[in-house]
Amino acid sequence: MAEMLTEIAPGVLVATSSYDLTTTTVVLSGGGGCLVIDPAVTVAELAGLSAGLAGRGLRPAVAWSTHPHWDHVLWSRELGDAPRYAAAAAVRAAQTARDAILAQAAESAPGHDRLLIGRLIPLDAPAIPWHGPTAEVIVHDGHAPGHGAVFLPGTGVLVAGDMCSDVEIPLLDLDATDPLGAYRTGLRRLAAVAGVRQVVPGHGHVGDAAGFRRRLSMDAAYLDALAAGRPVRDPRLGGQCPQWLRGTHEAQVRRYRRPPRGLSPPGGRPG
Repeated sequence: MAEMLTEIAPGVLVATSSYDLTTTTVVLSGGGGCLVIDPAVTVAELAGLSAGLAGRGLRPAVAWSTHPHWDHVLWSRELGDAPRYAAAAAVRAAQTARDAILAQAAESAPGHDRLLIGRLIPLDAPAIPWHGPTAEVIVHDGHAPGHGAVFLPGTGVLVAGDMCSDVEIPLLDLDATDPLGAYRTGLRRLAAVAGVRQVVPGHGHVGDAAGFRRRLSMDAAYLDALAAGRPVRDPRLGGQCPQWLRGTHEAQVRRYRRPPRGLSPPGGRPG
């Protein structure tokens, strides 16, 4: 991953994993410290990230996990003992699902130190505490509880977590009380951020301001079609769509599929 660190804005580096195009974002402080967001994914890639940072004279001063899924709560001893923050709801969810997170990591990216996976500090603050560029936190429950995007107003970079992807449809938290509502709230909060010049999705490619708005529109259209029970026409479900993503889409369609006209849903009555 060392050679994959690419500067997308002054003092902002992004690395992209071979695993589902997962991104890691690094923000420089100017004093040799850095903020590391969602370090991922394989053991070798985290070792490469650590080596790449050391080669640039950098050391992690603080870390942030955007949400409590296994591929966003990883760490290695080589990265040091920087405090690792996440939104309070995300930390609670990670603690509750710890066994599942460990099992998923062991299956998909074996070899990580189990003691370091998901060891997060809850943060209830508008910005990440560190001696570097302001890193504002935008928390919502779309996709996962306590999903915390990070906005860097100095450069206009929005680290969106698992939202605003050019390769993935909206992935709802189907365990939530109102999955569609939670995701829509998340999109509204991201859309309300002023001055976004680049967006870094958790999986996919960096987009410019126009791409950010386009992705917001695509995501909203997907949700609208899902809610209305209409066929979804989304380029991210095209020929290159991985099977797991198509399966997730089909599960979401089943969740919101409406019964044929004149038939009652289970437990309901004819209208």
